[in-house]
Amino acid sequence: MRNLTVFALTLSSVLLIGCEEKAPESLGNWLGQSEQSYTPVLKGKAIGFPRDHDAHRDFRHEWWYLTANLTDEQGKALGIQWTQFRVAVDPQEKSANGAWHSQQMYMAHSAVTTDNLHYADEKWSRAHPELAGVEANPFRVFIDDWQWRSSTQELFPATLNAKSKAFSYSLTLTSSAPYQKQGEQGYSVKSADGSVASYYYSQPFIEVSGEVTIDGHRHKVTGQGWIDREWSSQFLLDNQQGWDWFALRLSKETSLVVFQLRDSSTGEASYAHAKLMHEDGSGQTFSKDDITLKAIEQTTIEGRPYPTTWRVQIPSQQVDLSISALNPMAKMPLTVPYWEGPVNISGSHSGSGYMELTGYR
Repeated sequence: MRNLTVFALTLSSVLLIGCEEKAPESLGNWLGQSEQSYTPVLKGKAIGFPRDHDAHRDFRHEWWYLTANLTDEQGKALGIQWTQFRVAVDPQEKSANGAWHSQQMYMAHSAVTTDNLHYADEKWSRAHPELAGVEANPFRVFIDDWQWRSSTQELFPATLNAKSKAFSYSLTLTSSAPYQKQGEQGYSVKSADGSVASYYYSQPFIEVSGEVTIDGHRHKVTGQGWIDREWSSQFLLDNQQGWDWFALRLSKETSLVVFQLRDSSTGEASYAHAKLMHEDGSGQTFSKDDITLKAIEQTTIEGRPYPTTWRVQIPSQQVDLSISALNPMAKMPLTVPYWEGPVNISGSHSGSGYMELTGYR
């Protein structure tokens, strides 16, 4: 779950020929086309694999989003995050002008978090075979040397590599569990009136191993990962302020995704969704009336409050969780700032996961 209303508008104002460490000044709004010019999200359309691992360039935007809760050889907890976004700035690809004039743009975020530090970085690029894009066979998502690379059309097994000034990671990712389709068989509603929706699936059961380097110190790591895939041609509504998203690992066999969208006038939840997901591919979906999300404590970062401790309840499933950030200061200091980092779980279940908070001001 990502705030593409913000991210796509940021991307749309960037004119790039190659990869950059930071975005340049705005060169104007490129999103003049209405969403009706792009392929719509339709209820009942089947998601298929490996086809839908690939980019959907006729849709306005999408992302590949991985988080992982890891431990090093000393038993120290850390988290990594990697996301690559694609945004079309025009519904028609101007292929006659060559690769440098692609209407597809990419942005990637990567981060590493421990209990006492948080580093994040970003890359930008227009699509180009040598610089950034998505390839189907074998599957690859990349900007420069930040790459998810598989040996087949499937997502797994794969390697994930990213390198920044303060950190890097080189990871191996494997999974044999069925994919989890969110919402109604992958049709995921994002508003109370049902007017906004995306295609959305997850793989919350990924085994991760490899190496993470932080400030020049190498750490051998193992743990569990989670990838979300989502694409749409709609942005959030004007009255939607942001969201709170939780990817929670309750046991080796069970994970829980919970998110709520907040109303811009009241700050209260206008829509919420949850799904209990089991390693065998089964799951149960819950609506706003089934879920209680309550912020318990806030952390103020650069003058903005972020709720970094929560209580999550689904009474019908005897789920009553206390969620606390591993590092409450895990704000992403990027072109578009937001909070994202690993969390610890206690209460009716114990475990770890990830949390993302957007739209706080």
